[in-house]
Amino acid sequence: MIALVDYGLGNIQAFMHIYKRLNLPCIRATTVEELHAADKIILPGVGAFDWAMQRLQASGMRETLDYLVLEKNVPVLGVCVGMQMMAQRSQEGEMDGLGWIPGEVKRFDEALFKAKTHLPHMGWNDVRPEDHPLFKDLTCPQFYFLHSYYFSPNAQQQMLARTDYGERFASAVYNQHIFGVQFHPEKSHHWGVQLLKNFAEL
Repeated sequence: MIALVDYGLGNIQAFMHIYKRLNLPCIRATTVEELHAADKIILPGVGAFDWAMQRLQASGMRETLDYLVLEKNVPVLGVCVGMQMMAQRSQEGEMDGLGWIPGEVKRFDEALFKAKTHLPHMGWNDVRPEDHPLFKDLTCPQFYFLHSYYFSPNAQQQMLARTDYGERFASAVYNQHIFGVQFHPEKSHHWGVQLLKNFAEL
């Protein structure tokens, strides 16, 4: 069972629609009890870093997520701001992140941008993944992005995929059973469907 963490932010219905089409069980988790029923977790997110952290804390699910991910080793996939929340901190806000993957969320350096390149990074872009089951059967994938900040992991080996936008950044990161993607698989057509299927099969 895949639990989609519903703390008021993220495209929950889009994820549920994809998993229904794939005939894979998933639930919208709004309580601690629903989280405990899951063997995999998706943490979506949109908007500003501090606002997302505040909403997650107010949901009452923060401590249970820490326990399931860090103590029980339940696989988790963070999406967009959900990925950024896994860092230790963000230049966008003042609150601490979850700290599940050592690193910092940084704003793009606009001085490095080429002509006509601007923020936010919005639209389709190539993603160059490492050889990993999360990207199984994905050849030259393209995904949909919408962000002005990116995850900078402390260790290069935690970069699972790279994308170029003014500079090369980590468009996917991981730490054992903890995964994060900066793009939106739920908006990325067959590439996104395949990635969400792969996550369910990890």
